[in-house]
Amino acid sequence: MATPEMADTEPTSPEQPNCAAAESSPTTTCTGSHGASPSLRTIPSPTLCCACASASASASATTTSCPPSLQPPPWNPTSASPPPVYRPIRAPAINAPNHNQTAIILSPVPQPLPVDVLPLPHRFEVPAKRITSPADIDHFHSSASGKGFLGFVAGLSQAVLLKKISDPLPVPLSGTLESLLNLLDTLSRWADEIPPLPHPGRYGNPAFRLWHERLENFAEQLVLDLLPDGDIKPAATVELVPYLLDSFGNSTRIDYGTGHETNFAAFLYCLARLGLIKEEDYQGLVLKVFVKYLELLRKLQMVYSLEPAGSHGVWGLDDYHFLPFIFGSAQLVDHKYMKPKSIHNQDILDNFSGEYMYLGCIAFVKKVKKGLFAEHSPMLDDISGVAHWAKVNSGMLKMYKAEVLEKVPIMQHFLFGSIIKWFSSKNQVQMANQTASPGTIN
Repeated sequence: MATPEMADTEPTSPEQPNCAAAESSPTTTCTGSHGASPSLRTIPSPTLCCACASASASASATTTSCPPSLQPPPWNPTSASPPPVYRPIRAPAINAPNHNQTAIILSPVPQPLPVDVLPLPHRFEVPAKRITSPADIDHFHSSASGKGFLGFVAGLSQAVLLKKISDPLPVPLSGTLESLLNLLDTLSRWADEIPPLPHPGRYGNPAFRLWHERLENFAEQLVLDLLPDGDIKPAATVELVPYLLDSFGNSTRIDYGTGHETNFAAFLYCLARLGLIKEEDYQGLVLKVFVKYLELLRKLQMVYSLEPAGSHGVWGLDDYHFLPFIFGSAQLVDHKYMKPKSIHNQDILDNFSGEYMYLGCIAFVKKVKKGLFAEHSPMLDDISGVAHWAKVNSGMLKMYKAEVLEKVPIMQHFLFGSIIKWFSSKNQVQMANQTASPGTIN
């Protein structure tokens, strides 16, 4: 039992006061550090244990007697410190998320699908969010829009099989791809012109809001520069601009994640549905445009300290990206020398991370994260044990569908308009009764 002389100091004896002792007696009595015991005051429950300042489990049947000098002051809501029994909103990751890995393994590998080009003229509309529940997720993936978008991503992956970033393209860059590269160059230049502000936090430099505000002010003009003269200019901007604005992170939270990356893929899919990106452009779209997009986002992440949006921590594939692992593993399929385990060879990363997106992602992770790779990136470490890149690529496609496109917290921000259409149940029945042909979905 603690003596009165030890009550205000750290207990030095093994018999330290604890919550269990406080809860086992009808009252908890605390005395001052002076020889004379001050008058005692009974405080009605609920209260805090005088020994450890935590809430008593049996507070309804317990009272605490403490001298007024030892009662904690009332918590001020305007204080910078948390409440006495504060619990963080984001609890630390203790166990891996409860994913149904068996379902992912047994699911079919997404296959490339041709893009149905919209007939023109077309009536465009402002896209809106539609997904609010797992039932909506299932509805989306059973629709032509869900199948078409995933088939587009799989088609991009197939287009870069066995291709290095520096390999010559099968066709010259189209005007649309050149305009996309110019757009990304402009956004990168803005990051040079808007330096980070002094900020004490680890994440969320407020200068990103200035960068994003400039993007919002010029987004319509940036999209107009992509469109050829004709039926879709300027009408399509009302639908394309929201996808572009959601492709580079959230200016309020100052974060970025796989949902924003998916919006950029949706932006490219919209351009494909408008006939501005053709199948022969896919290799250049991935190895030139998407690679530059990836470089831009890494720059924004480093300059403005963007917080990972919805990261699983060590149990996630990557804090920010997913698609470069799909495209990067496709590049390495059937490579004669480099295997999945080659990511642990620093010489390979130093010499080939500029040619293969997967290796570039690993090199970037090792650059920004300290410690053992197996500890800060256990999922990537596990994947390195797979024997062949083809298995890695097919697994990444299935995992992207399950861990990104089927997650409500991510897809609740996905936009649907007249290009990527949200089909009602009635539309679904009509679609099932029709023979689908290119150019008929509008």
